[in-house]
Amino acid sequence: MNVKTLTTLCQLACLTLVFAWQPVMADALPVVVQPTNGAGTGDFLGSIKGYAKDAGIVLGLILALGALLWIAYHFLYDLSEVRKGKKEMGELIITGVAGGGVLLVVVFLANAATTVIA
Repeated sequence: MNVKTLTTLCQLACLTLVFAWQPVMADALPVVVQPTNGAGTGDFLGSIKGYAKDAGIVLGLILALGALLWIAYHFLYDLSEVRKGKKEMGELIITGVAGGGVLLVVVFLANAATTVIA
């Protein structure tokens, strides 16, 4: 036997094993989680719409997290500027109050968008 024939036989044996064990492996798969507000079983387009709504909610939460991180970075940058003596403590307090206000607005809008989308 040459190498090419041996390789072909090995591939055929592996393929036969895969197809023979496929029903057994498929039984161990987890069930698909339905979207939170999607349609029931059998409605494929309704499920896709539900997944799109869930993805929109997750994207909005990621954007809110980005706003939180950006404000925290800006506050820490101002804190380092205060420590270096380039800014005064009053500017840091203004940054903290304005950042807190922006965070309140972002959380409120994310909550309102979540109820509208869902």
